Amino acid sequence: MALDVSRLLRRMAGAAMTLAAVAWLSTGPAPASAGPFSDFPGQWSGTGKIRVKGQNVERLRCKADYKPRGSTATEINLKLTCDSDSYKFDLDGQFQADEAGNISGRWSERTRNVGGTATGTIRGGRLNLHVESSAFAANLGMVTRERRQTVTFDAHGGGQVVDSSITLRR
Repeated sequence: MALDVSRLLRRMAGAAMTLAAVAWLSTGPAPASAGPFSDFPGQWSGTGKIRVKGQNVERLRCKADYKPRGSTATEINLKLTCDSDSYKFDLDGQFQADEAGNISGRWSERTRNVGGTATGTIRGGRLNLHVESSAFAANLGMVTRERRQTVTFDAHGGGQVVDSSITLRR
């Protein structure tokens, strides 16, 4: 059987192109640049404890969903919903961070029909946020490490003082 060199070269070139395409596709799409919210996106769930002043500590059940806006991981939509036997909150937020890790944005809490502005910082996986409106204020802290996130908040308003700590996992 005669060796067809041109046919062999075409097959080798086709195989090389296939391997290059497979290698390129296996890396997946280019990730969002490593912005301050790059560890947040996805769905999280977990439990925690809440204490409303004057009441017993209760166990919380929580779900969070973080969705990036844009491709630079500097803007994110946050949704955090938690409930206990007697308490519930449903927090939505739209936040953006600048190059220095300063955060600004808007938030709303649906169960109490309040909303307002948010300011804070994010550095090294640690987010500190202050949210407020005319009748409500809260400090929210988040520490994200890979597939685990701890959330703390203390809120004052509507005649209540609330402290909470939550652990979420993806």
